[in-house]
Amino acid sequence: MHTLFLFVWIVLHKGDSSLGFYSADGELEKKVAVNAQPHDMVRSADGKLLYTTDNGTRLSEQSGAGGNTISIIDITVREKVGEISTGNYRRPHGIARLPNGNLLVSTELPDALLLIDPVKRSILRTYATQGKTAHMVTASRDGQWAWVSNSTSSNVSAIRLDTGEVKLIPTGPRPEGSILSPDGRRLYVCQRDGSGIAEIDTTTNKVLRTLDSPPGPVRIDVSPDGRHVVYGLLDEKAIGWTDTKTGKIAGRVDLPAPLGQIVSLHLSPDGKLAYAANENMDRVYTVDIAARRIVKDWALPKGFGPDPAMEIH
Repeated sequence: MHTLFLFVWIVLHKGDSSLGFYSADGELEKKVAVNAQPHDMVRSADGKLLYTTDNGTRLSEQSGAGGNTISIIDITVREKVGEISTGNYRRPHGIARLPNGNLLVSTELPDALLLIDPVKRSILRTYATQGKTAHMVTASRDGQWAWVSNSTSSNVSAIRLDTGEVKLIPTGPRPEGSILSPDGRRLYVCQRDGSGIAEIDTTTNKVLRTLDSPPGPVRIDVSPDGRHVVYGLLDEKAIGWTDTKTGKIAGRVDLPAPLGQIVSLHLSPDGKLAYAANENMDRVYTVDIAARRIVKDWALPKGFGPDPAMEIH
């Protein structure tokens, strides 16, 4: 029996500018307002707080100044308890947590990476990505490196956090979601406008190969044993997974989404379940990977525009 009925979901509502707490059966229990059009979220090291990037625009392709805050939500009381200003660095998008609890936040205007102390709610350092349209960010296990996907310039910025050194890694068309292998030796990066997953050696910061995928992988996670990368397929309205040993597609589940786009993908901690959101149709799907079937398809209120969805215990 899965842990499907033993936890609560949290879903970031890009369209409604809020965070939702949902019961195991998909009922909205509490909605917490954040600032305009959040794009990504991460939990604090102790799991008590959640940080959201309040981008201020619906799509990265849209023009506009956007927002400049990170909202702080207390998960225990389910309330917003503060925010962090990103100042002149606007349109925060990706977010990751370092081992010491500090945050890494990518911004689109200008293209930059921010190192933030969430306790003092202050920016410690800024880094120019040297790429265009900074998107998602992943931190190394030891906290020494960060990788920022640059969707317009089709590369990833490998940034050494102590020195500010930047190395641009060509990854194929429109890199977005990324994830480290469990041992931290590989970084897998989605090619949203391609049909593949770039595999980067995190020691040399070079692309080793491109794993096969259907067209349009957009967000990605990895199984606990590192054997499969699982991804959401933006326009094919499906999730799929690829064997990291062979580099070949190993499975796929089509989602009942005649319209809209799949914009997020997270795995449960045990890697058995995948959660994917259809932003334009206001739906979230839970997929059993081994059984290759949807075990839950739940509707959110119209206009909520769900993006990342994950479970909390």
